[in-house]
Amino acid sequence: MLEYRQLTKLKGTYVDALPAQIDPRTGRLHTSFNQAGAATGRLSSSNPNLQNIPMRTALGREIRAAFIPREGWKLLVADYSQIELRLLAHLSDDPLLVEAFRNGEDIHTRTASEVLGVPPMLITPDARRDAQGGELRHRLRHQRIRTGAAAGHPASRGGEVHQELFRRATPRPHLHRPHHRRGPPDQRDANDVRPRAAHPDINSRNANARGFAERTAVNSPLQGTAADLIKLAMVRIDRLLTEGGYCSAMLLQVHDELVFECPPEELDAVSALVKKEMEGACALKVPLLVDIGVGDNWRDAK
Repeated sequence: MLEYRQLTKLKGTYVDALPAQIDPRTGRLHTSFNQAGAATGRLSSSNPNLQNIPMRTALGREIRAAFIPREGWKLLVADYSQIELRLLAHLSDDPLLVEAFRNGEDIHTRTASEVLGVPPMLITPDARRDAQGGELRHRLRHQRIRTGAAAGHPASRGGEVHQELFRRATPRPHLHRPHHRRGPPDQRDANDVRPRAAHPDINSRNANARGFAERTAVNSPLQGTAADLIKLAMVRIDRLLTEGGYCSAMLLQVHDELVFECPPEELDAVSALVKKEMEGACALKVPLLVDIGVGDNWRDAK
């Protein structure tokens, strides 16, 4: 049943729908980008939504294989590496995150290592996955950590590890205090100039709705800043491609990722240009890193 539902979703939403929206004059899909559609400032895409092409499952990724450049050209994909975590390190000034990113360490392995108190070489894949994306912090309340015997921490220590995570790996408290609950403007500190966004459920009596609003309040500055950085990079890249007389074109933005099509002779130069402008969009306390992929279709350009 689950497999059937997945196949039905892929077929109806992508396999059947997307070809019907190809422009007969150009032979291409043309999306609309909405500058102010998201509260955080992220671009959104519509008619069709090309920021929603699957990538999390092997079967879903096959949809991306249908997206190809013009004949003889290549697709170039430039993707920010862990940009929101890097912005979290910058904004929170958390020494663990800042040091790890500056040293080029795997941040999830480092987080699990710090929390569990064992060397990085002993961190199991399961423990790393638990650390990824803050999973340890949010999930250990409800489940026991899966570390394996090599780490030397029995599974029953989930609650203790959860407390250790907050003690050693939680960024500065000001990022975890939803600033929307500090009272009306006339009761706030006059020096408090942090950006604010409206989250109507921040004071909801429904715990689930309130929790979601609080998490959104914390994440909004990170997601919004990431959106600003990639927009800056896009403007600069577009200008440089025009000034340099390149034939390469920027086709698509998918939040932290830019997609270009390039003739083979321009690949090296455009790759270097794109990487430089994206990584240099803003000077942070930690380096911005961009992964570059090239392929004959969107799926393989990773």
